Amino acid sequence: MGTVVREVVPVADGVVAVELVADDGGPLPRWEPGAHVDLLLGPDLVRQYSLCGDPDRPRSWWIAVLLRPDGGGGSRRVHALRPGDRVPVRGPRNAFRLHPAPHYVFVAGGIGITPIRPMLDAAGRAGAGWTLHYGGRSRSTMAFADELARHGPRVRLQPQDEHGPLDPDAILAAAPSGALVYCCGPAGLIDAMTERSAGSGTLHVERFTAAPGAGDGADTAFDVECRASGVTVRVPPGVSILDALEEAGGVIVNSSCREGVCGTCETGVLAGEPDHRDTVLDDAERASGEMMMVCVSRSRGPRLVLDI
Repeated sequence: MGTVVREVVPVADGVVAVELVADDGGPLPRWEPGAHVDLLLGPDLVRQYSLCGDPDRPRSWWIAVLLRPDGGGGSRRVHALRPGDRVPVRGPRNAFRLHPAPHYVFVAGGIGITPIRPMLDAAGRAGAGWTLHYGGRSRSTMAFADELARHGPRVRLQPQDEHGPLDPDAILAAAPSGALVYCCGPAGLIDAMTERSAGSGTLHVERFTAAPGAGDGADTAFDVECRASGVTVRVPPGVSILDALEEAGGVIVNSSCREGVCGTCETGVLAGEPDHRDTVLDDAERASGEMMMVCVSRSRGPRLVLDI
């Protein structure tokens, strides 16, 4: 799908917000809080960014991107965009949905505020209570900080140079009974929240990189039948399903991160038991065995049948 940059706005030190509109002037696909899109920024340069605007404005998408000078080039390309530039986009997709709850505790670290920003209004419209714990290196680096502060005491801004880092133990201890916790930010913050929430079933996270141990597990060979394409491939140890399919040809699977964090390669499972190694699916989705991320996940048995 084609989009055009309409506006580029600095929203913090090193962070720009970019407004995208459809290149034909029409409405964009609908989305819900937690959704992200793939920006096709160049040959072999695809990056995922959370939508952080208003889902009720179908003619405009907003993303906010932190400049990472030592990264893979995606953020530098976004920061170089100017009004009128055309950007091909895939999506939106949502692996970080806001599930119904009487109360929410939102935890954001740095640019992790982007998927959470639209969740605040959605929670309010649903009549749920919510609090936001938002940390960053300094106040000037925290995107949308002034806007969020207008919500009053429900928003707890915690610049590290003023108040120290976010405290997962204190945040979880203060969470109301029945609250769901949504966290996005650096790996260290998410790992700490995950460790302290183990087994509670209340924590939902979105990662920018694969979780520790996400690719661990015994690698044995297995067969993958692509039912719709009529192709069967052998997946050797150490080779992903996605790589095996691409090498064999005849099957097209959209992919992006190749680390099991973006959800682009989600594929339906018709038979067999996936060995899930992604950080996208929740426990219920994994238990259903109805879908998998073929860029990292494997098979627990000798054969998988996929709906591709």
